[in-house]
Amino acid sequence: MATSCGPWWRNCALDADAEIMAVDAAEDRIAPVDADVARIRELISTLELCHHKADRWVHNIIEAIGTGATTKGLGTRPPGRQHARETVWQDACAALSAWCAGCPGAKVDATIDTVPAARLVACLGERSALKEWQVQRVIDKIRSAIHWPQSADDPTARYVWLLLSAGEYESAYLDQCPEHYREHEDFWRTTARTILHDTENGDVADLSLALAIDMLMPCHWGFVENLRIVLEAIGGKLDPEQPFAACGRNIGLLPIRRRMEVVSNTLRVFCGDPASGRQLDRALLVLLGTPTEAKQWLAASLDKTIRLQLSPPAELRAMSAMAGPEWIRQQRSD
Repeated sequence: MATSCGPWWRNCALDADAEIMAVDAAEDRIAPVDADVARIRELISTLELCHHKADRWVHNIIEAIGTGATTKGLGTRPPGRQHARETVWQDACAALSAWCAGCPGAKVDATIDTVPAARLVACLGERSALKEWQVQRVIDKIRSAIHWPQSADDPTARYVWLLLSAGEYESAYLDQCPEHYREHEDFWRTTARTILHDTENGDVADLSLALAIDMLMPCHWGFVENLRIVLEAIGGKLDPEQPFAACGRNIGLLPIRRRMEVVSNTLRVFCGDPASGRQLDRALLVLLGTPTEAKQWLAASLDKTIRLQLSPPAELRAMSAMAGPEWIRQQRSD
């Protein structure tokens, strides 16, 4: 019978394997865990390699392991400071809002990252009420994630899931139209039944447009490409040129994958494993400093988290594949 993981592993595994059990045993040996050490371990538990700042986050965590303390984490950024990527998200909202307001696509004068907004909006094709409704859902999704222009406490800023029942890691899907969308149930149903002919982990994988909108995360490293795929699908192009990547879905495309493998190698050597010809980052070993039991526990935790996210367990890979609800698959086979 499988042993469930503790909360430290919530971002990478459901069941504990032998390596996780060994890391947990190392924690038991240093108990009670110092408050600063626990804060660093919590940073590891919130790490997502698909995030556009993941490489920097990993460096911050390693730096914290070396010094034994951290000032990083959610809510620690000074008020008013904005990351350059947040401007990209706001530009996307502004461009799509202009289109929904009736502005011709060719006249949407903005740039989303390095892509002219007019080029992205052109993917939508001829305007229709259904497309306007779908684009508004895209805007809602982006705004809910970046809390712009509304505050996070504003109820109108909360995105109502189209097909996921309770968030991005929930395995169950909705089997009926949410009350929020009931006035346009026909639009909701058409969106759910619109299927992109995608690939996942190299295999053919159909993807509902509703799920693609649900999983359009602005913080994802491939946000602009994912946005283009969604807008093209709304416009009728259902065979994307690139796979749709979201959280653990198509994690093999992660741009920092090789870098994270080197980091993992380095952490394992710090924990006592032989180098065995593996590529290392010696600067990280300097940053980590002299090994201690607490440092090695944190390093082992980070290493295992990285490796599990780069190669997710089967049950998490199945969740991130976003196969969609049975009622959609059944109707397509009838």
